Amino acid sequence: MLVFVYLLVTFILACVFLICYICMYNYYQTYIIRINESEAFIDTTLRKRFDLLNKSIGIIEANRKDKAKGKEDEPILKSIVNLKSQKLSNFELDRILYDGINEFQRYKDEIPSLMENESFLKIDLALFESESEIVSARKYYNDIITDYNKLVRNFPSNIVAKICNYKVKTYYDGKDMTDDDIQDFKL
Repeated sequence: MLVFVYLLVTFILACVFLICYICMYNYYQTYIIRINESEAFIDTTLRKRFDLLNKSIGIIEANRKDKAKGKEDEPILKSIVNLKSQKLSNFELDRILYDGINEFQRYKDEIPSLMENESFLKIDLALFESESEIVSARKYYNDIITDYNKLVRNFPSNIVAKICNYKVKTYYDGKDMTDDDIQDFKL
């Protein structure tokens, strides 16, 4: 009779552990799906920004009047031109696109005739709108990563993380707060 009680208690404990494991595993899967969705939205927004900057190159070239200054050989949006052939993470692509948008704004200020071009103004407006999209996407991604990282580090969910080999993820800006590398904080 005592053996039966031990077996029953062992079986109940195993069932409770299994139910807890399944619930925690499903909770992780929910976060993984949300992370993937937010990464896809960021990727789509970055592609949109790249396409807009790429379209602006021809318009800027057509309106550039600095040929007398010897700048006709300088490529327009040089950081954007060769991006298709490179394999970049979204972190790196975002930083390069940010530089391209700064260059785009510089041309907007330097070439007054661009402000009379309807296509250029549409691109400028779309880039402005995409900025708010990417900011909100980064915030959403970082919020999800914060919650996910809490699961990975806190007990008892860290047991499931170790079993399933889930690791702490970095925030969108790519800064690792746990390392000694201060170069990743450069602006």
